[in-house]
Amino acid sequence: MAYDRYNAICRPLHYGTLMDSRACVKMAAAAWASGFLYALLHTGNTFSIPLCRGNTVEQFFCEVPQILRLSCSDSYLREVGLLVVTACLMFGCFIFIVLSYVQIFTAVLRIPSEQGRHKAFSMCLPHLAVVSLFVSTAFFAYLKPPSLSSPALDLVVAVLYSMVPPTVNPLIY
Repeated sequence: MAYDRYNAICRPLHYGTLMDSRACVKMAAAAWASGFLYALLHTGNTFSIPLCRGNTVEQFFCEVPQILRLSCSDSYLREVGLLVVTACLMFGCFIFIVLSYVQIFTAVLRIPSEQGRHKAFSMCLPHLAVVSLFVSTAFFAYLKPPSLSSPALDLVVAVLYSMVPPTVNPLIY
């Protein structure tokens, strides 16, 4: 979405050629493929962990931290490996979004009319709000200290980052 907004605002005359159906299919395929590989990584890690505290998760989301609590082995290295991969993926996406929005806001601030700036900002800010909600709640879910953990808080945070952004996203576009 950041690339779409960048092309719509910074390169409006080239938008039709840059965002044709082939480009959209390539971006969708890349998103699906990276999501599948990421899910495969977590699934492989999850099924290789021996569980000795039962197999009942305390909430209806099967979250990785919840499964790691059921493990009887020291899964520190696995968790660090997954966190490194996750951090690299998230950091790459975050840098791409930040660079796109820096260029977008620079272009928007050069628009001479107040109405044009307002229209451009109103097109970008909802996407930025959804991305910020997703990233901040996901960071909190996976990087919070264990002392802050409670089943109710874990459930609320899991709902916030896994259900709210996909639900709100189609409504703002």
